[in-house]
Amino acid sequence: MAIWGRMRKPAPRGRARRHGRHGREGRSQLVRPPLPQIDTRAEKFDLTVGSTVEYLRGTWPELRDVDVMIAWMPPAPTDEGVPRWTIDREARRITLYRVPIERFSRLHRNDDQHRRMIIEGAVFRAAGDYLDRDPWDLGPDRFRF
Repeated sequence: MAIWGRMRKPAPRGRARRHGRHGREGRSQLVRPPLPQIDTRAEKFDLTVGSTVEYLRGTWPELRDVDVMIAWMPPAPTDEGVPRWTIDREARRITLYRVPIERFSRLHRNDDQHRRMIIEGAVFRAAGDYLDRDPWDLGPDRFRF
């Protein structure tokens, strides 16, 4: 029985079966056709946050022991609106909220590069809030072109 696809009839005795019904060789039973990469917004968000946090940890030793977590939504809105992140200095934790960062940010151009810039900017602002520093001071070389 084939793992992938239909069962094949055995070749008649006396001649080798070289081609399938449409003139092609059959596929191997162990190798499936290539599938497209999974590129969801959540995976891209996680990748962008992870690379930005690693950059900041390499630059600022104060952030090496800080846990950066990603949550879907904040538990409740505050008086100032829906938070993009929360800071817990006692637990040494920064929690970023994916949906508010992606949905409430205003993109002047809707493409992957600008979405990545919005996410990186949120991570820098959250880290600056944690360290009580200006976000532009955290990575001065990162924004020079």
